[in-house]
Amino acid sequence: MTAPLEGPRAGHQSPALHIDGEKVGVPRLRANEVLALARASGADDCAVVTIDDPAVQEEVPYITRAFPATRTLLALVGRMHREPVRSPARSIANLEFHASGHDLDAVARRIVRALEDAGVRALNPAMAFPMEMDDFPQRAWVVSHKRVAEAGGLGRMGVHRSLIHPRFGSFVLLGTVLLAAEVDEVGTPLDGNPCVSCKLCVAACPVGALKPDGYFDFSACLNHNYQQFMGGFVNFVEDLADSRSTAAFRAKHSYAETVTRWQSLSYGPNYNAAYCIAVCPAGEDVIASYITDKAGHLRTIVDPLKKKAEPVYVVRGSDAADHVARRFPHKRVRFVRSSARATSVRGFLLGMPLSFQPGKAGDLSAVYHFTFTGSEAMRATVTIRDKRLVVAEGHQGAPNLRVTVDGAKWVRFLNREVSLVRLLASGSLRLRGSPRLLSAFGRCFPS
Repeated sequence: MTAPLEGPRAGHQSPALHIDGEKVGVPRLRANEVLALARASGADDCAVVTIDDPAVQEEVPYITRAFPATRTLLALVGRMHREPVRSPARSIANLEFHASGHDLDAVARRIVRALEDAGVRALNPAMAFPMEMDDFPQRAWVVSHKRVAEAGGLGRMGVHRSLIHPRFGSFVLLGTVLLAAEVDEVGTPLDGNPCVSCKLCVAACPVGALKPDGYFDFSACLNHNYQQFMGGFVNFVEDLADSRSTAAFRAKHSYAETVTRWQSLSYGPNYNAAYCIAVCPAGEDVIASYITDKAGHLRTIVDPLKKKAEPVYVVRGSDAADHVARRFPHKRVRFVRSSARATSVRGFLLGMPLSFQPGKAGDLSAVYHFTFTGSEAMRATVTIRDKRLVVAEGHQGAPNLRVTVDGAKWVRFLNREVSLVRLLASGSLRLRGSPRLLSAFGRCFPS
């Protein structure tokens, strides 16, 4: 059966789509025609991945919750313009992020329209926002576009944790269309990684979220780059509610910061950095000028971002705060509360690896057994050794400190709603072992 496809960009003829029979009600499509449709709809690159691919299995529960009929994932790449992203004027960079994102969402909508008109069910999650925020700060996205793109051979993640396309480099945004159909061929991952391990992303990051050894301080990136929205916005609203006067509020948030938050609400999230993408020289269309003149790349692209005088948002006592003071003394340190907070015991356990501060762990070597009681009863083992953290379910090994605590009250303590002294005095928190180990544990997670 051949059905004409409607929806691709004006001036582009719709490719024909052949449905080669059905298996238990699931249409089977030709991959080359699906890819041709994606390109005709405006995708700069694309690939198809089966939902059975082992590389995307962690995504399957979330994908099928949104669209149970999904059988194939169509990965989309939208190219961004390099010079706007590289600009020290972040309004210009943000305009490029938003414009490119809207374009890619429109591409996905055109593909879904064309498939739907041909009798094939499909769904297009957002390129970025809006997301499913019900459980924030736990996972909010429907599908990890980076994982799908990697599985389809559209690139590999670099040191900066962003996908690097073999041609366009880091200057891409990603999307995914979910199809209730199978295809006759799928993409395969790249053999090599376009990342050249130049570590320019490590050098340019204002908060040191990227470490030379490959460690990624997620919380440092979240607190600075995403300060104007998400968790930073929650803290802003709470500060507003707690302030007894205009002067009290202004002491917490400057005039410019308040206007910046308005801008994020009005024109889309205002990212503070993304310098890791801006300085990346990888990709066939990008790397030639870097190889030809590395000093020039540093002088014209990297140095202006490093030298820029700007507010840098960090949690007091964090590795990021130390990094700014040591590497960027000309930037203005702005101490904030952590943008990620636990709303449940499970969220606390899942979030620990993302907020752990290796520099604050020092020579700490200890095993902690947590026993959470109450409505969210569970056990967990936390091991901190050699500036690394491991969280495991259940009690494993011999502990140096046993912590038994009411789960709901522990979450309230983490969110500064009740003091540790009160938990101890009321018997809601019981320790077996040196209390100093609990203090050492707390220093690894400044908030």
